[in-house]
Amino acid sequence: MNNFREVNDDILKDWLEFREDQIFATNSAKDKKHYLYFDELSDNILANVPEENRKYVQKQLDILYDNFIDYLEYWNEKYYRNGFCDGLQLIMESFGK
Repeated sequence: MNNFREVNDDILKDWLEFREDQIFATNSAKDKKHYLYFDELSDNILANVPEENRKYVQKQLDILYDNFIDYLEYWNEKYYRNGFCDGLQLIMESFGK
């Protein structure tokens, strides 16, 4: 059996990616309230930056966005993966395995 706590290309990773696609496709009003409006925020910031600095600030905002998304993906996967493994471990222990 795979060690599902290790992040590999496995069925759990495929399921997490599927859920991510489903969650972003079906935003409720509550979800939209907590949406990350990064593009709008970036546009507001860039509108108040002198023209000679816009390219640099845009590059830094792009880096910030990519870093933030990587951070969220890492911690969400770690949280859900470990939760799944903990639940599976409890079930297996209840059956004496």
